[in-house]
Amino acid sequence: MVSAAAVWEIAIKKAVGRLEAPDDLLDVLAVNDFQTLDITATHALLASNLPPHHSDPFDRMMIAQARAEHLSLISVDERFHQYDVELLPLI
Repeated sequence: MVSAAAVWEIAIKKAVGRLEAPDDLLDVLAVNDFQTLDITATHALLASNLPPHHSDPFDRMMIAQARAEHLSLISVDERFHQYDVELLPLI
């Protein structure tokens, strides 16, 4: 699964020239059997109630979603370890 927050962050960074990503990102995700995880009101409330270890709203949303949906995250961000969420190593 790929969070809508991740897709949003990728699109923003691509638009300002800080990241290269395909123009057909959703198609690329679908072809590679990724499903997108929409942001719900429950996710928003959970993100707002997280401890302030991390200030990035996209990362906070992905942490909240992972916790709510019992999913693992892939990240190199060491601050994610401060939350009760399973992290998988980046291969």
